Amino acid sequence: LLREAAPQLRGFTDHAAVTGQDALQAHYVEVFDFRNRHSLYLSWWTDGDTRNRGMSLVRFKELYRRHGLEFTGEELPDFLPAVLEFASRTGDLTMLTEHRDALDQLRSRLTAFGTPYACVLDAVCATLPPAPTGARR
Repeated sequence: LLREAAPQLRGFTDHAAVTGQDALQAHYVEVFDFRNRHSLYLSWWTDGDTRNRGMSLVRFKELYRRHGLEFTGEELPDFLPAVLEFASRTGDLTMLTEHRDALDQLRSRLTAFGTPYACVLDAVCATLPPAPTGARR
């Protein structure tokens, strides 16, 4: 899978290599902490801030448990970096493929915003099958 993702990841890693840590941290905060439209929480894209989101979060935790993992992070279990780590450790892409449309939306918004983080989403999406036709937007 890395072969499919490497060209897209290079856009971000090249940027990170020439950007200071303070600038990278400030940019992360600007992109993700102050903009819901760039949410890294996958269930936010499908459920918003509704009661349904609670059930979605339970599904993430149950999937982790089925693989013998207990989610104890400070973030919610649908936090994209946590989901990516889970997928890399277990090979289970269920939540990534189920949220492919959300990943595409996030990628589109990051691209429009002009952030190098769009390259990371390009890489993630390059490793997944396309969103099913008629997926929720």
